[in-house]
Amino acid sequence: MPVETLRCPSCGAGVLSDATRCQFCRAGLATVACPFCFGMMFAGAKFCSHCGAKGDRNEVPGGEMRLCPRCKVGMKAANVGTTKLLECGTCEGIWVDVETLQDICSEREKQAAVLGMPSHPEQGVAFEEKVRYVPCPVCLQLMNRVNFAHCSRVIVDVCKAHGTWFDKDELRRTVEFIRGGGLEKARAQQLQEIKDEQKMLEATRRLNSHSDPMSYGGHNGELPTGVASTAIDLLFELLR
Repeated sequence: MPVETLRCPSCGAGVLSDATRCQFCRAGLATVACPFCFGMMFAGAKFCSHCGAKGDRNEVPGGEMRLCPRCKVGMKAANVGTTKLLECGTCEGIWVDVETLQDICSEREKQAAVLGMPSHPEQGVAFEEKVRYVPCPVCLQLMNRVNFAHCSRVIVDVCKAHGTWFDKDELRRTVEFIRGGGLEKARAQQLQEIKDEQKMLEATRRLNSHSDPMSYGGHNGELPTGVASTAIDLLFELLR
């Protein structure tokens, strides 16, 4: 969708439709409001510029205070569709608890299966000059940085017990990965890795069982012809 020039509702200055904050008065212009792809929507927009879905966002007053792991400011609770999120108004990152993320993954996989959505080209991982580990908003322990599903190229911060932190736009990119069949691809890749590991272990075990030349009556450290041939075959099997 082409980028258009809009007006900041606070100061009236011209801003681009993909801007999330006014460069003049610093007022927030866009928030995560799409219940389908979790894309950011410009204030006043009715439909998501990423997927075309109707926006549905309601901020929830009160609740337990959680600090943004990056900015150390209080996050605001919001319902985007039926999904409960915590969002930082400064860095625009999003905190999603474990159960909610499981629901997001499950629902988006169903959408991918029903709609037959095409896979999207893999995006490169943004280079970080200095990696900064951030604390979980719940237990305050430093979270692990992981590649979501091991192959999404979206690097997120995870506390296994409490949830996942998504920096700006990472949740939308993660949902795009899931809707493109990414989780199915990740499971297939993991299964293949397990099979390859089992195959290598079995081939190594068989090779080791032929590694003692004296047990086959060899002389001068040489393997008998048949055993040598078997060992070569196993080496080729390991390298396949």
